Amino acid sequence: MKKICILLLYFIIFQTGCSILDYDERDSLDEDLVFTGIYSQRNFLYGIYGNILRVDNYIDGAMLDCATDDAEFINDFSSIQRFNTGNVTVSYNPEDQWEYLYTGVRKCNTFLEKATIDKLDEYKNNMSREKDGDQYYPELVQALEYQRTEARFLRAYFYFELVKRYGGVPLVNDGNIDIDAGNYEVERNSMDECIAFIVSELNEVIPLLPVVHDMSFGLQGQTGRATRGTAMALKSRTLLYAASPLFNSSNNSNLWTEAAKAAHAVIVSGNYALENDYADLFLRDNSRELIFERKAGDSNSFERANYPIGYDGGNTGVCPSQNLVDAYEMQGSGLSIDDPASGYDATNPYDGRDPRFYATLLHNNSDWAGRKVETWEGGLDAPPIQNATKTGYYLKKYMNPAVRIGGGQNITQRHTLYILRLGEMYLNFAEAMNEAYGPEADPEGLGMTALEAVNRIRERANMPGFGAGMSQEAFRNRLRNERRVELAFENHRFWDVRRWKTGRETLGSDVRGVRIEKLNDSQFSYTPKIVEKRSFEEKMNLYPIPYSEVIKANLNQNPGW
Repeated sequence: MKKICILLLYFIIFQTGCSILDYDERDSLDEDLVFTGIYSQRNFLYGIYGNILRVDNYIDGAMLDCATDDAEFINDFSSIQRFNTGNVTVSYNPEDQWEYLYTGVRKCNTFLEKATIDKLDEYKNNMSREKDGDQYYPELVQALEYQRTEARFLRAYFYFELVKRYGGVPLVNDGNIDIDAGNYEVERNSMDECIAFIVSELNEVIPLLPVVHDMSFGLQGQTGRATRGTAMALKSRTLLYAASPLFNSSNNSNLWTEAAKAAHAVIVSGNYALENDYADLFLRDNSRELIFERKAGDSNSFERANYPIGYDGGNTGVCPSQNLVDAYEMQGSGLSIDDPASGYDATNPYDGRDPRFYATLLHNNSDWAGRKVETWEGGLDAPPIQNATKTGYYLKKYMNPAVRIGGGQNITQRHTLYILRLGEMYLNFAEAMNEAYGPEADPEGLGMTALEAVNRIRERANMPGFGAGMSQEAFRNRLRNERRVELAFENHRFWDVRRWKTGRETLGSDVRGVRIEKLNDSQFSYTPKIVEKRSFEEKMNLYPIPYSEVIKANLNQNPGW
């Protein structure tokens, strides 16, 4: 489905980064004035999209994956390290989003309260297009109805982002209540109540949202706005989280069934398709697989933050771990490198691996930007150079080879960072179906099993499919690894291991790297090393409610905090 991003939404909201995220329209605009004009209230809605969370190097320069076993950040003093050392507190959490997300909720409430159809009464007699571009009254009504459903979707999105961090939170849907004001008391709704509200809202807006925003005030093909598929995909993710062990202590199989159905609805909607080339997926501006995104604008800031240190302008940034490297199977056999039958050769550890390995990270002797990457000791991109990779690897995913940095060059490219994509929906479906019925059963008559769904993802990656006859537990373990490699550096691992309650063995494990010595022009030796000791406690599956919020709103704190 070909889509062309509109300049207003792209340049005003997404390209401006942090400045618009901190913007509060109450500081400069009178609400009565905002909601008397069709264009000003539309722009108010577009401003709410600015509260969608970032997915790039947004935590003190680091990606969220640097707080998982998939990566280490180059800067030891970055606040992301608080997750790795267990130093998150009720007073300081480097990824705390409580106030920011509730600001988004408040904006949605305000829009729904103020942007009403009766505000269009003055246009009722406008039944023909004028030279100044005014539209028919029915078109204005339809556009506003779409905008109101978008606001409801965005509110559901903000609540989902809150509950995955904090568990049950106050559902504050009265535009007259400002949760940031601190002059009232509210109670936390239960997790079940929050999920029920989010799913109910999404169910109501799904049939009301357009499949694509073809026309709105004369602007065609807008992306970055909520569509029917966006709401369906958020419903899939919401139900998957609700069914997971962290929030489904009784392992209610009905929750898994509902999660499977929600993911299946997106897959069979016909609005999206898997890209043929996994590597190309992260360089495309408008992909068939794209459901919801955040655009980073025509820039080279992502490359500047993550380029290997030996390149002019390189800064290293995210260092993928040996833990992640070891998760990539062998392409020829489809087996883990730990399996003696896999075909893995420890003397040539990067040969014959899952193609997604080469699309995701740069290893020693990789081709990049006109030369080989040198992560062997003394190489151009390795210690003892200051700020060289800690692990022996550099990030490649989302890095555009057409971008040039350093040497006075300033070649930029638009970056599309995925929030929701079709590949996740297949993995959501496979996980939910396996938990409900096992790998190869389809009692709901959906026309696809967990095994068939995951093999669609592996087929696209040019990997052998999972074989038949696996137990539910064996399939679960392999699927979790599949999810790890398919969705690496897309802000999933941090949350997945929490909802699975596997933090102790994943986030609490040592982060490993490799020391590489050059023997001759074609041979190297590889010695494993521990990069960092990590710490994880069960209470860290949920964030603490910020202390300031507990005090001013008299909220109950999460267990252990």
